Amino acid sequence: MIKLTAGSIAPPDTSLRTVNGGASTGKGERWAVILAGGEGSRLRPLTRMMSGDERPKQFCKVLGDETLLDQTRRRVALAVRPAQTLFVLTKTHEQFYGRQFDGVDSHQLVVQPENSGTAPAILYSLCRLARIAPTSSVAFFPSDHYFSDDRAFMAHVESAFSLAGSRDGDAVILLGIKPDRPEGEYGWIEPVSPVDTNNTGALCRVHRFWEKPAHDVARALMRRGCLWNSFVMVGRTTAFLEMIRRASPELFDLFKRIDPYLNTSCEERLVGELYSGIRESNFSQEVLAARPEDLSVLPVAGLRWSDLGLPQRVLSAMADLGLTQGRRQGFRA
Repeated sequence: MIKLTAGSIAPPDTSLRTVNGGASTGKGERWAVILAGGEGSRLRPLTRMMSGDERPKQFCKVLGDETLLDQTRRRVALAVRPAQTLFVLTKTHEQFYGRQFDGVDSHQLVVQPENSGTAPAILYSLCRLARIAPTSSVAFFPSDHYFSDDRAFMAHVESAFSLAGSRDGDAVILLGIKPDRPEGEYGWIEPVSPVDTNNTGALCRVHRFWEKPAHDVARALMRRGCLWNSFVMVGRTTAFLEMIRRASPELFDLFKRIDPYLNTSCEERLVGELYSGIRESNFSQEVLAARPEDLSVLPVAGLRWSDLGLPQRVLSAMADLGLTQGRRQGFRA
């Protein structure tokens, strides 16, 4: 339990700065959050063999000469200014990521004391972003995904930013990948009506979100024209916060209690106390699945995507990139 007792902490800094004056338009109001605080446990045997240590996969050179995190940064920079990209990290991984952020402003690093799942990670970053850019739109990106065509995918993100800015701003837009198989390990998005995956502007409201369905259910979803959830999400910062407030009010209230102290000398201690008292929670299961009425989906077709959560997906991506047969066989060993 977090207790803000009288005299126990300094008064909050009421002169908190905003970025670009907090009133810019266009790309000046676009932000990105790269989620890089996970443990990568399922891929650990492979990444341990690659790196020789216990670093999570996002800090490994899994596909080529860059880490997955650096590849994500390069991809995101196609649509969002690097100076307006936040990184959600975990303190216990600092030995693996410290030098990757040389020259990055400290306000861009959202460092969790421990990994408690994607729900608190996303909410923490949103609270920080709301303090520095309250009228912003934001896109969330996992740091461990593969796209066969970065530019084509980020063109869809550009469309999502435009759609989020041109509408009432009440919906969060999920980028849904056209599936090529009935994958039961992914989240699935069921639109309220079939969408034209060849129309990049075919935004549709979401009827239901399915998290890791059974194989026979996944087959039925594929036949009905449902889409994979890429976990790339775009919307106004206020829309994300309101969706989380509705879906997970207890977690939301905990973060709001420390909100005045973010970006102050008290933040690290108060966030540590908060994390010590919460359970691990998954954003897909506890927010997206609970609030389909707050979601729209934008279909993505014409490219290949993988979340690299399993060794066989890494091997498939390597083959797609034309990496050497010898290297792929080494990873099988």
